[in-house]
Amino acid sequence: MGQTTTSKLRAVALVGHGAAGKTTLAESLLAAAGAIASRGAVEKGNTVCDFDPQEKEFGHSLNAALVGFSWRDVQVNLIDTPGFPDFAGQAIGALAAVDTALVVINAQNGIELSTEKMMQLAAARGVCRMIIINKIDADNVNLPALVADIRERFGRECMLLDLPAKHGSEVVELLGHESGDSDFESVAAAHRALIDQIVEEDEDLLARYLEEGLDPSPDELHVPFEKALRSGHLIPIMFVSAKTGAGIPQLLDALAELAPSPEEGNPPPFYRGEPNAATEAFAADPDPEKHVLAHVFKIVSDPFIGKVGIFRVHQGTIRKDSQLFVGDGKRPFKVGHIYRLQGKEYLEAETLLPGDLGAVAKVEEIEFDCVLHDSHDEDHIHLKPLEFPQPMQGLAIHARRKADEQRLFEILRKLEVEDPCFRVERHATTNETVIRGIGEMHLRAKLTRLAQQYKLELDTTPPQIAYREAITASAEGHCRHKKQSGGAGQFGEVALRVEPLERGAGFEFVDIVKGGVIPGVFMASVEKGVRQALADGVVAGFEVQ
Repeated sequence: MGQTTTSKLRAVALVGHGAAGKTTLAESLLAAAGAIASRGAVEKGNTVCDFDPQEKEFGHSLNAALVGFSWRDVQVNLIDTPGFPDFAGQAIGALAAVDTALVVINAQNGIELSTEKMMQLAAARGVCRMIIINKIDADNVNLPALVADIRERFGRECMLLDLPAKHGSEVVELLGHESGDSDFESVAAAHRALIDQIVEEDEDLLARYLEEGLDPSPDELHVPFEKALRSGHLIPIMFVSAKTGAGIPQLLDALAELAPSPEEGNPPPFYRGEPNAATEAFAADPDPEKHVLAHVFKIVSDPFIGKVGIFRVHQGTIRKDSQLFVGDGKRPFKVGHIYRLQGKEYLEAETLLPGDLGAVAKVEEIEFDCVLHDSHDEDHIHLKPLEFPQPMQGLAIHARRKADEQRLFEILRKLEVEDPCFRVERHATTNETVIRGIGEMHLRAKLTRLAQQYKLELDTTPPQIAYREAITASAEGHCRHKKQSGGAGQFGEVALRVEPLERGAGFEFVDIVKGGVIPGVFMASVEKGVRQALADGVVAGFEVQ
């Protein structure tokens, strides 16, 4: 990529439900923009974004993938995300790195679970939204009903930006066309409704529009269009067929001319202060001359180059040989190489500007959700926390070979660093290692990777339940020990009273012996015995709490 400016950058994520055609859409955009020679196919396993062997085997995306292309002198940085709920963490992380979310809907299936979730999450983070209806050439699609459903679910702000024509083989752009043929709805009426929605954001323009009855020029519409996108007053709807290419040129034009640049989008909320008490909010300034602020939204453990931190630059310029701090760290690291990602390829770059997506490798201090900066003035700065679904599905795993046990634990920690929705737990009570994910598909993908990439032979079982015993009522006990077998005899007598404390209060040992009747050294042994009995359990062998 040649030299560019922040105003010529676009950061965009493809989000939506599984099988909506996001990866195929990314291929079509890359091919139409000339970034690749021809469009690959998911079923053939030759797409740029689904390059992982597991993705080829499963036939759908498992990870967020980054690609880039140029169109009309604009550089578009695109993130293709998985759509199935088990891998929602990848899509949620991507929303922290982009100014625009393209919410892709399968024209045959309509609005699905992840469609609604991504619309809600993007709105909550102030990410501009555009709805892309894909597969418009498919059989048995009812586009008018789908548009009506979209407006019913997401509001009247959802406005047509183009319309399908000739049975989905072509698309008519509406912003610059007042007439034409379409498969449904009047082009003139849709054009008028779109202009009406946009000019509402500019009082002077609205007054002229109503008085003169003339359409504003594209230049006059640009600022109110961006304002409407930022506020959610406008959510454009576009139609494409990623397989035939219908609507792809119009979508490329919209990304270049209408999608917000980093200077036009809603800046993400950063907070100044300690992580759990940060209250001073501020917006990053997309000025390449300011101090660097970048946010790490993805971690990858690459088998060839090691740990990779993938980030969005929000402020300042990152160059080769830059000195950067990680979070509140006191020692900087020197940037040896910076990369742009094109699927599985790491392309070296000289500089990264605000709005750029890039990567650095072999910096062990980098963690998911950390902030990179170049001045101690930016210490204690954090992005608004991302909200991820909790990993509830559990599976106990065991290495078949004892020699692999330590290696398994180390690899699991790497996977945990990569995926904010994946957890590794070590249960001392049951002596089990338990992995937790969003669902069965999520865990199956992790197990497949452990077997194929790391050559680990594993057994899996449902996790044992770590039961606990508890004292529910007060009780007293008495024990006498007497032994006479020649020589000095043994005699001891112990009386104990137990009673429940508040849940979570732990264990409290109270010595109520008076007058030193029992020496202190014996009391320590009594307490030790009580603690051992609590650990061993009384009723069924489970720890007493």
